[in-house]
Amino acid sequence: MMTLIKTILCAFTLIALVHLSNAQKADSTVKEIPAPKSFITQHQGTFNGKAVRYKAVGKETHLKNEKNEPIGALWSVSYLQEGVTDYSKRPVTFIFNGGPGSASVWLHMGFLGPKIVKIASNADTDDGGAPYPLVDNQQCLLDKTDLVFVDPIGTGYSIPVGSGSGKDFWGLTEDASSIAQFIRIWITDNKRWNSPKYIFGESFGTTRAAAVTNALEGGGQHVSMNGLVLISQAIDYQGNTSMHDNLISYLTYLPTMAATAWYHKKAGQGKSLEDFVQECRVFTTDEYAPALLKGSMLTTEAQNSMADKLVYFTGLPKEYVLRSDLRVLVPRFQKKLMEEEGLTVGRLDSRFKSREADLVAEWPTLGDASDYQIDAAYTAALNNYFASVLNVEMDRPYITSNEEVAINWRWRDAPEGSYWEPVFVNVARPLAESMRRNKDLKVLVACGYYDLITPFFDAEYTFARNGIPKEMVQLSYYEGGHMMYNHQPDFDQLIKDIRLFFGN
Repeated sequence: MMTLIKTILCAFTLIALVHLSNAQKADSTVKEIPAPKSFITQHQGTFNGKAVRYKAVGKETHLKNEKNEPIGALWSVSYLQEGVTDYSKRPVTFIFNGGPGSASVWLHMGFLGPKIVKIASNADTDDGGAPYPLVDNQQCLLDKTDLVFVDPIGTGYSIPVGSGSGKDFWGLTEDASSIAQFIRIWITDNKRWNSPKYIFGESFGTTRAAAVTNALEGGGQHVSMNGLVLISQAIDYQGNTSMHDNLISYLTYLPTMAATAWYHKKAGQGKSLEDFVQECRVFTTDEYAPALLKGSMLTTEAQNSMADKLVYFTGLPKEYVLRSDLRVLVPRFQKKLMEEEGLTVGRLDSRFKSREADLVAEWPTLGDASDYQIDAAYTAALNNYFASVLNVEMDRPYITSNEEVAINWRWRDAPEGSYWEPVFVNVARPLAESMRRNKDLKVLVACGYYDLITPFFDAEYTFARNGIPKEMVQLSYYEGGHMMYNHQPDFDQLIKDIRLFFGN
């Protein structure tokens, strides 16, 4: 009997130990969720000639899943005017960049923040090494609106937490849902449901802006925007994807190629930029488009005539244009335009130039000159600003660009398990529907003449279609690139245009 009792006790002990071991293993896999961090500082500045007292709030906000469990800690920096008594007359503007995988550092430290970094306005000098000039932005919009800079999960200080992972956020619809959730949380916490609300997006951030605007109309908590500012729009990707057999892209990029050739004195000399670009617009729609549709059905005479006209607008050698079958991809244009000088032009901003070691490569080999010639200044300025002015102390680095996000991005906009055939991303139709449901949803589209990523002619093509009410859209043009505010005259003009947009 004693032997049986000992056996039973040993069995119970063994079972208990197994359960304890399993519990310990389970506990070890649970991610601890720290409390959200917040850093608040008080400031005063003069913006547009008006003295403004404001507080800066650098803060984590927990995003939650359907079970109300935190799955993401989203970092934002809010600039809020002090002493406001009637929030219905004080707008708030939510701001983000693109990527996917880009933090809001570019708009924050380059254009809209109360302090910004200055780089060479004429695109003629690399940013080099530190120190970089951090200056007061006296044109900051804080006299007009509160500002909220948003870093989507995977960028800046924003990370998944708990059971959350990248797949919960890294997708077209997932991203829009998470940012819409953040906006609802923010306006609730700050008692701003009745404030006018705007969104600023740049590049993919314009895709996000349209998708978020649409997402905010659902979820049982309808939020209507008063306006969108789209800088270097990417609403319909067909027109900004330079690839073989995408005929639309050859059309949408050609006027930017002409502007670039004009800038580098390869074409259009003796004419103003605007006149030369307009001439190219007419050629593109009236002659180039029909020629592309005919393809190999063009006669030899017609091919030669078309090649001569493309040479006139692009400055490229006729032999090269003919060998390209009248279709020049953007990376090839970057290399070929200034080949004789041994230079490659930038993609984000074709005013920039680089001298690469491989002079016969088909594509740029160093990367984008208009990117690597400025990014060190932006990164250093933001980290210095956070540490010395906003007193931010985080336990992880601020990620300005995260390639992992882009690699793992889910572009599919249909639910899993349903049929979906890959197509060019297009949020223009949902934007049009939002604009038709909301009479106050006006849109300002800022286009850079030298933007070889999201060409200005694509903006015209996109906003002329898709059911978008044209009377609610304003297109503005600037002699810069994708980040036209890096060109000081464009910085000044864009700020003026935005102030007028808010005033209206």
